[in-house]
Formats: sequence, C-alpha cells, structure tokens
Amino acid sequence: MTFQRIMIALVILLAAGLGGSFYMNWKTLNQLRTVKAFVEQAVFPDAVVACEKAQSSTPFKWNGGKQTAAIGLNSVKLNKDTIIASYTLVADSVYCDYDPIKKKADIGSNFLERE
Repeated sequence: MTFQRIMIALVILLAAGLGGSFYMNWKTLNQLRTVKAFVEQAVFPDAVVACEKAQSSTPFKWNGGKQTAAIGLNSVKLNKDTIIASYTLVADSVYCDYDPIKKKADIGSNFLERE
C-alpha cells in the first residue's frame, strides 16, 4: 500500500513538472516572438534605405516596387561564439540581405554563403 501511494505521488509530481515546463516554454516563446517583432520593426527602415543605396547590377527598388516582401530576421550560428544576423527583403524578385550589426546591405547574395 505504501509503494502504491509513493508511485501515485511521483506520477502526480511528474505530471505537474511537465505541465509547468510546457507553460514556461509557452511563455518564453511568446516573449521571444514579441522581441523579434520589435527588433524587426526597428531594423526595417534602415534595411530599406541601405538596400536601395547598395550598388548592384540589379537595382533594388522597395519604394515603387510591384511585389515587395519582408522575409524577416534570420540568423546563422557559425560556431559557438559567432552568430550572423540578417534581415532579408525582396522587391520584384531581387533579394537584399541587410546586416543590422555592420549596417551593410548585399543585393542578390546568398545569406548562408556570406562572410
């Protein structure tokens, strides 16, 4: 009888722990989504200006473009110490990657192959 009570208590504690874990994960993901949206909104105007000023054989025209889209903030972790961030915009099938740290735009580049 004591063994059954101990097992029931352990199962209840396990269920409560899993429930608490899922709740904390849900709250953290919501906060991260909010922070990401805030950062994207803050970076967007700089990205548009830098992409329109970037020199390329294919011009990037956000203002006056027929089909424009903001793909958003991306990141790649090259090693344990280096994370490269990029904000990607598309205007009339011309891709522009904007690096918010270096404040530099690359038109038509492949984000994963950048330095």
